[in-house]
Amino acid sequence: MRISRIPNGLRTGRNLSSRSEASCSDGEKCINWTRVNVRNVRRMSNASVSIKFRWGLSPSDPEQQPVLIVGQASHIASLTWDDVRCKLEPRVTEEAWRRGIQCVTSSPGDSCELWPRAASLATLPARRSRHAAPARSHALAKIVRATQRSSDETIVLVCRKRDALASAASIGRSYPLYHARSPAAPLGAPAAPPAPPARALTVEIHLVHEKLLGDAESEEEGIGTLDPALCDNALSAEELSTLQDVAEATRLAARITDTPANIMNVDSFIEEAFKLSKDLDISAPTVIRGEELKAKGMGGLYGVGRAAACPPALVVLSWQPPGATDTVAWVGKGIVYDTGGLSIKARTSMVGMKGDCGGAAAVLGAFAVAVKARPSVNLHAVLCLAENAVGPNATRPDDIHQLYSGRTVEINNTDAEGRLVLSDGVVYASRDLKADTIVDVATLTGAQGTATGKYHAAIVSNDSALEAQCVGAGLVSGDLAHPLPFAPELHFTEFTSCVADMKNSVAQDRNNAQPSCAGLFILAHLGFDFPGKWLHVDMAAPAHCGERATGYGVALLSVLFGAHTRSKLLRALAPAQK
Repeated sequence: MRISRIPNGLRTGRNLSSRSEASCSDGEKCINWTRVNVRNVRRMSNASVSIKFRWGLSPSDPEQQPVLIVGQASHIASLTWDDVRCKLEPRVTEEAWRRGIQCVTSSPGDSCELWPRAASLATLPARRSRHAAPARSHALAKIVRATQRSSDETIVLVCRKRDALASAASIGRSYPLYHARSPAAPLGAPAAPPAPPARALTVEIHLVHEKLLGDAESEEEGIGTLDPALCDNALSAEELSTLQDVAEATRLAARITDTPANIMNVDSFIEEAFKLSKDLDISAPTVIRGEELKAKGMGGLYGVGRAAACPPALVVLSWQPPGATDTVAWVGKGIVYDTGGLSIKARTSMVGMKGDCGGAAAVLGAFAVAVKARPSVNLHAVLCLAENAVGPNATRPDDIHQLYSGRTVEINNTDAEGRLVLSDGVVYASRDLKADTIVDVATLTGAQGTATGKYHAAIVSNDSALEAQCVGAGLVSGDLAHPLPFAPELHFTEFTSCVADMKNSVAQDRNNAQPSCAGLFILAHLGFDFPGKWLHVDMAAPAHCGERATGYGVALLSVLFGAHTRSKLLRALAPAQK
């Protein structure tokens, strides 16, 4: 049954539950006061930097508009003075430019100032191992963050065409949208801070010439045969639009993930989905919420979120072109805050758990990119939204929930909640949406960072071709991914329960491939004999860099399924389909 309606909180304009209203002596006044304050906070979070991508360089004075010229050393060395003089004159002379080139190309990874606080030149590291991105996108983000100015500025990106998308996403995530800082104000000034001044960042792309790679070179890059469209040394308006879409969607995902749960609660996340559907001019999302989840049999999502002030929800955005025969579903974990439930996290472990919705945020952003690129397949974004809160209605260890698959789960750790909500989500994708390819994306396990580190997501798949395609898409997009063992016969026994079909957390050996086990828990609800393709992406560590969200997953999904879109650039970058 398709249930498509705006949630009560959105209909009334209220973001508080009846429990919150009851705590006020004057309920309506309390609600209005809270709503005003939330709006003030959101005003502070307005984007202060807009990013625009262009092909080719335009004249500007670095004194008026600071410029950073950045690229790999060999690419920077290929630049002539005539290529860049329009960005540097009259402040920088040709002699100073040549001296700068000598400085940074003799020691790749270095930077220098050609004109103090106005014109900088930087090179990316020369060395790249086979499991790192050819675009050096992580190094690029560090350079961009270190050289940001407080005024309008320009980045001249010198790169190969195949590196442009990964670089665009990297630059986008370097300018986070969410902020709630109050500017310094004199005594007696109004309490409400003014909006931050708008700034513009222009990214001007200078493409270096590239020939078709030979087999040996392709193998070294780990990207397979290079599509001829990536060798034309030009960026069309459509291709620039794709770069723009990916950067903006990456910033959107990061903003949602960065926003604290007192603002980005389940209601607010649903608002984001409705706003996006309106922007994309598609049908309003399907929303199944609260007691409706319980009635439908989604005991995993319902059980995780029932103790919170805002009821849990399954939200589905859909793109269904005429004549499409294949169906793809992206399922995102959207835990807007994770206390750990009654198996409560330690004080230091709970800080940052506003970011446990990074999977759903990535799915939402990638869906925006894909729909703008007009995919030829049915595409669904399934958002599993809940707050894992502590309260009288919280799930207890020893409780048993029946999930949408019909399987029963004994809860032995309420902090292993993501797999519960995702299990309901993937079964909905298979049973109700008839998806034959399902990808779930989640900040699922702390053990992921131990297994594959802070740059590579850990992936598990029942299909070796899809697994290899995901690794390839990670190299091209900059959202790196690395496979974990797929061996249900060796690992799934860890979930054995005496009283239910399974437990929700590893029961015996916590050193036995925890991230793999967590993924297998989700697949178990689809069934180990699931005839379609399933991919699990655990991006707990790469979802953040320091205290900021990265928007990880947007570029990965966009490239991984790029062959199914009309975007020339995404099709060229997409891994070969098997």
